[in-house]
This record gives sequence, C-alpha cells and structure tokens, in this order.
Amino acid sequence: MNEYEQAQQTFFEESRDMLRQIEDALLALESNTHDDETLNGLFRAAHTIKGSAGLFGFDRIGSFTHEVETVLDRLRAGEIALNGDLAALLLESGDHIGHLLAETADGSDQPETDAAGAALKSRLLAWCPSPGIGKVAVSTPSAPAVASPERPWHIAVDFGPSIFRDGMDPLSFIRYLGTKGDVIGVTTRIDAMPAADAFDPEVCHLGFDILLEAQCTKADLTAVFDFVKDDCELRITAPDAEVERWIGVLQGMPAHGKRIGEMLVNCGAVTQHELTRALSTQQDTDGVAPPIGALLVAQNSVPDQVLQVAVTRQRDQRTEESRFIRVQADKLDSLITLVGELVIAGAGANLLARRAGEPRLLESTQVITDLVEEIRNGALQMRMVQIGETFNRFRRVVRDVSRELGKEIDLEISGADTELDKSVVEKIADPLMHLVRNAMDHGIEMPDVRTARGKAPGGLMRLNAFHDSGSIVIEVIDDGRGLDRDRILQKAWERGQVPANTELPDDEVFDLIFTAGFSTAEKVTSLSGRGVGMDVVRRNIEALRGTVKLSSRPGEGTVVSIRLPLTLAIIDGFLVSVGPASYVVPLDMVVECIELPENTPNGASYLNLRGEVLPFLRLRDVFGIEAPPPVHHNVVVVRNGTSHAGLVVDRLMGEFQTVIKPLGKLFRNLQGIGGSTILGTGEVALILDVQALIDSATRNAARQDGTTTREHTAESAFGDAATSSTEN
Repeated sequence: MNEYEQAQQTFFEESRDMLRQIEDALLALESNTHDDETLNGLFRAAHTIKGSAGLFGFDRIGSFTHEVETVLDRLRAGEIALNGDLAALLLESGDHIGHLLAETADGSDQPETDAAGAALKSRLLAWCPSPGIGKVAVSTPSAPAVASPERPWHIAVDFGPSIFRDGMDPLSFIRYLGTKGDVIGVTTRIDAMPAADAFDPEVCHLGFDILLEAQCTKADLTAVFDFVKDDCELRITAPDAEVERWIGVLQGMPAHGKRIGEMLVNCGAVTQHELTRALSTQQDTDGVAPPIGALLVAQNSVPDQVLQVAVTRQRDQRTEESRFIRVQADKLDSLITLVGELVIAGAGANLLARRAGEPRLLESTQVITDLVEEIRNGALQMRMVQIGETFNRFRRVVRDVSRELGKEIDLEISGADTELDKSVVEKIADPLMHLVRNAMDHGIEMPDVRTARGKAPGGLMRLNAFHDSGSIVIEVIDDGRGLDRDRILQKAWERGQVPANTELPDDEVFDLIFTAGFSTAEKVTSLSGRGVGMDVVRRNIEALRGTVKLSSRPGEGTVVSIRLPLTLAIIDGFLVSVGPASYVVPLDMVVECIELPENTPNGASYLNLRGEVLPFLRLRDVFGIEAPPPVHHNVVVVRNGTSHAGLVVDRLMGEFQTVIKPLGKLFRNLQGIGGSTILGTGEVALILDVQALIDSATRNAARQDGTTTREHTAESAFGDAATSSTEN
C-alpha cells in the first residue's frame, strides 16, 4: 500500500468516526437545541468530511455532504430551528454518507444509491429556500460565508498602473462584485494620484475600499480579480462571523501531516494565490527565513487570531499523535495468539523445572513465568475497550423505533466506561439489539395506556454495565408492563413444552422465552412476533461463555441481565482433578476450598456451610468418571453473581494460567463444559461452565428438599447429555 492509498484509508476511517460524532450530536441536540458547542462540532464534522472528500476527488461524497453542510450552516446561524423532522432528515443523510463512503472504498457506484441521494438532496434543499445557497463549488474545502449586514466583507484593492493599457476597467470589477452580493459602500482612494503636470491618462493610480454583503467564500471574492491578480494589491478582510467560522473549521480539522499554510488554505482563510506569494517572499529572504504564518499576517492575508488557532491545532495534533498509534485488529489478535502459546510453553518449562528440583532453575523459570504473566496482562489490556461506544449506538435505535411505534421512549446509559475485550464487544451488539427492540415493542406501553396506569407517558430504557466477580454484567432495563407469567406458562402448556397444569418457579417460567419459536405476541410486526430473536440471543451469549437471565415484576418492568467473561483468550484458572481427568475453574469464580465432611451421605445434594445451605455437585458423577475414589474429597466453592455452589473434586492442583481453546463441533453441546486448554504436560484439560453447574446443583438441591419419593442426582442432570455428546 503506497502513501496515497494509506491516506485514503485514513480518510475513510476518520470519516466513519465523524459520522458517529454527527449522529451522537444530532441525538444530543434533539434534547438540548441551544447547545452551541455541540452544534459547532456537528458543523465541523460535516465540513471536514466534505473538505477531505474534495482533496481526494470523491465528488459524490463532497457534493452530497455540501448540501448537508448548507443546512447545518443555516441551523447554526439561527435561520432555521431543529425539530424532529429535520433531525430525522439529517440522520438519514448521515446514513447516506456512510453508504457513499462504503461504495467509494469498494470502488462500486450503485445507481440506486445516487437516486436515494437525489431524493435526500431535494428534501435538504427544502430547508434552504434562500437564493444562492447550495451553489458553492464542492471541490473547494472551505465553508461558505454568511455575512451579516453589520459586518460585511471589506475588500481593499490597489490596481496596477498598466491595467488601462491592458484594456481593463476598474469599475467592471466592482460591478462584477455586485453579482456576488450587495455592494453597500465604495470609497475611492486617490492618495497615489500625481500632480496635474505629471498626470498620465493611460496610467491607473486608483484604489478602492469596498464593503460587500455576500454569501460566498474568500476564494470566490479573490476569483473576481483573477485577470489582474498579478497587477494589483488585493486585501480581503472577512466579517467577524467568517473569522469565527474559519476558527471553527480549524478546530475540527485533522492536522496530521499538514503544514500551517495548507491548513489555512483548506479552512478558507487564505487563498492559494496568497500562500504562493508568501512562499515566494520567504524564498527571496536573505538569511533566516521568517515563518510562513508571520508572512501571511504581515501581508494581511489572515487575521492573527486565526493563525494562532492553526498553530495550536497543529501542536496539539502532534502531541496527540505521539500518545496514540493505530493498530490493525488482526495484528493484535496475532499477538494475543502468540502470547497464549508463550503461556503454554512457559507452563511446560516450569513443570520440567519442578521435576528437576534444581533451585536456580526453579528461580529462573519463576521469573520467566512472572514476566509472561505481565506480558499477557499488557497484551489483553490493549484489546480492552469501553462499552460506551456500543451503548451510544442505541440512542439512534431507540429514537427511530419509538417514532415508528408511536411511543415516547428515552434511553439512559450508565457504566459506559466499563471495559471488556474488543472481540466480546463486537459480538454482543446483535444480542443487545434484539433485547432493546423487544423491550420497546413488547415491554413499554403506549402513552395513553401508561397514563391510565398512573405512569408518566414517556417510557424509559436503561443500559447499564458493571464488573462483578471477574465478569462483566450488562443490564437491559425497561419500566414497561413487565412479563405476564401466567400467559407465558399457558403458552408453554399449549406448545407441549411443559406438561399441562404443571407449575414452575418464576425464573424457569421466564426462561421459556428463550425457547426457539416461542412468542406470546398477538400479531406479527416488523419488529417482533415471529418467535425468532430471543433464542438467537441466548445462543450468541452462550457462544461467548456467558449467561442471560430475566427478572420481572408486573406493571413495573423487566430486567435482562447478561453476564460475560472479560476476555475470550486467556484467563487465570484453578486446576482440579477427578480421577485421571483435569478440569479448570475460572479463578475469579472460586470463593474458597474446603474438605467434604466424611459423614456426607452419597445421595446428598447440599451441605451446611457455616449455617448456610450450599448445593453441590460431584464432578465424578456429572462426567461419569469410574476411577477409584480418593480417601478424602475436596469441595471448591464457586460463585457467579449471587449464586453459590460447591464442586466436589479429588485433588486441588493450584492456580494455572489458562489459554482458552474452543470446543469442536462434536462437543459443542457438552453440558457443563465451556472450553478446553493445554497443560504444561501437553495434556488437555476441560474448562468448566460454572454457571451451568451452579444451576444444576441448585435444581437438584431444591428437588431433593421437596420430595421424599425420588432421588435426583447430578448424574440425572448431566450424565445422559455428556454420554450422548461423547458417543456422537
């Protein structure tokens, strides 16, 4: 990839970031239309996309973005007000710019995209009825000026002595300026006029000071004098509003690799002719050449305050670039993979050192192990990103869906700074989308229904994230009608999922919603009602080694809690063994280890742990291990959220850095197992699915406590499934 292609790639990446900024700004402005800072940032983002597109010759992007920028300019000037319809149009326009970026990057121009763009342009122009708006050439990356009557453009021009001989009429230039706007004042300067006896009628000694009200750029005004630009002195002073505009554009402009002169030309404060003249002066200077910025100020090409903003922007950009570096995700994934192999190799070396029993070798391998752990933690930290960016995408979803449904729904976000692995963030977006849309469609009532029930007419969606016990918990909360427990159970009876008239605990009833094809919707809509979505949510979350649970109270709302691991690559584990098999328990879920009391009955499913009931499972029974049992058993007490259980094992083997390897298709449905890893000996150990085991232990304990006629063991919960999966 050459430098030009790299620059293009940077343009596409930065433009996508700016589109997200535009969307966030529009959503924020809907609730606070008087936020001038956000409005200015919105304009700068659109202007930067247009200007950068012009530099690369991407006219489709530049042309359409210019129309968006024109509307934003009128919005910023207070000529129009932001309402729901305009916000929706601007959001659609942002989506269209995204489509144009994607097609330009792929090199495919689709006719239907251009047709959609033409329709959007017509709707945008409806917000710009004033003449002259939208006619500035899109290839010029400077912003159009909107001069106010109190602050017009000031043009000072001194014509050269030969323009009469060249057939030029000074007044024709003034008349031409009149086509750009309203000439409200002309003062003729005759201070260069010679005495009468030295007067030559073929020599021009005139100068003019012109005040002009116009909606145009400095480059447009300079172009009026193109035929005499080498034979006149031209100084154009912008209105204060235009100076503020230049400053705003500079503050939003990427300064990477750009010189001061280039930045000033791109924002429209300096014309290319003025820059060329200053560069020529700089080259002709004997000795130390003055900075180009100082020359531009000296020749009245740019106000000093604009120059200072450009200098500061360039300095800040260099400082920012020195702190960050953009790395491709696949390179980072390769690094994590290599670190994982290093962890496995280090574990093998450490095992050999322990077997050798050489103190100096043990000390050396321990140092290496500690360093590998630091490298591992550093590499994983590089992949950690805040979930706030994912949450913020749902502001647009909530806005659009609520309008489609005719509901009033606000979105509240908390825990946006919570970090988790980038790969987890990417894969959780779709399940969250299903949950949010279902909550808005099924959960939150129509405004009149809410009012009749004594609620505020507007509903509330909440997205919350926090760390807990080495995991991340994401909550999707609504204050709607809640889940109808009886209706869900009735539907399950009708479908034959549950024997007729069988009662279940609330959590098991709510869990039925995640069954494939299950739906209580009375009608099918574009959002829901087809019985698809919630089962996909569970599958996707479980594929991330996570769990999802529902809780609800009638009339008060529903909470969907998703618990996910912080990373999918490497974890700290606690190694245990049952017979010849080794298992890994995620260390963050281990609370303590105790010895199983000798008087515990063989069929027991719970024990007394310091006055509290602790359900437990014997892994020997769960996985059908028939090796001779040890004299004493150990219990690993594990926790996931608020749930506790005990896992009975033969031996405790200590902490172990675990590189997670996914299970193959053959073992994908193996219950109680969440993955595998390779030990230092080269043997394979299985990683336990702690939440599934806790659920099974809890159910077994409840059943044993509630019946005296049947014995329910861990084998009945997992033995058949484990055997079936192995045989397949």
